[in-house]
Amino acid sequence: MTAPTLYEIETSEGDDSTMHPVEQLWTPGEDAVENGFLAHSGLHVTGLGDPTDDHLYPVAFLVLGHQRWADVIEAGAAYMSRVHGWRNIHLYPGDDPSVLIHRIPRAVLTWGVFLRHPHPDHACGCEWDDTWRMVWAPSTEPGAVPVTAMRHPAAAVTAAGVPNPDTGAPATWAA
Repeated sequence: MTAPTLYEIETSEGDDSTMHPVEQLWTPGEDAVENGFLAHSGLHVTGLGDPTDDHLYPVAFLVLGHQRWADVIEAGAAYMSRVHGWRNIHLYPGDDPSVLIHRIPRAVLTWGVFLRHPHPDHACGCEWDDTWRMVWAPSTEPGAVPVTAMRHPAAAVTAAGVPNPDTGAPATWAA
């Protein structure tokens, strides 16, 4: 019996009518900084956009590996400072500072599959060259790597689709 696939590597048809992968599994490692991650206190952090909208600012933060909640908050603040020049991670530019943000969301320990476009053997030259996307996955999924994710405090609860351990997602709360 085969488990249902949670992600699918995209393919395209070549000139000879054979199908070629346009993505490959990517395990972020030494090349993480060259691919959009920021190194902070031994952690690699990046901001995630909303999958349905084109936001200027991240709606979530992703840190490679299983990390403590406090470390994810610090890494998220460092990301906002270095990438966007913000001193905090609480509000988006233009937000009303009198609106109370109740608290910083908890971080979750989960797993993701990173897919890089294009597959190195079949470069396509499109606008997505050398970009990656991540799909949440259970730890048993081939190619899954451990990550810690936290929604940006000003983002809508559903904006980033960060797994919620309380609703059966493949995740646990960070310490």
